Amino acid sequence: MGTVIGIIGLIAAIWVIIEVVRSSASTVAKIVWIVCAVLFSIITAIVWAVWGRKEFGGQKAVV
Repeated sequence: MGTVIGIIGLIAAIWVIIEVVRSSASTVAKIVWIVCAVLFSIITAIVWAVWGRKEFGGQKAVV
């Protein structure tokens, strides 16, 4: 079970990092989002999906 959660966390972190880099956020905001994605991957992915994309004009998910 721990491995599955770890894989989900890794995928979530990678997704957030890609979305943040492609967004129109400032450099400082991008750094903060990326650090949060690395530290709190699943929680950050949820927050980015709900709030961050709208705020910074992130791209729609391709998945």
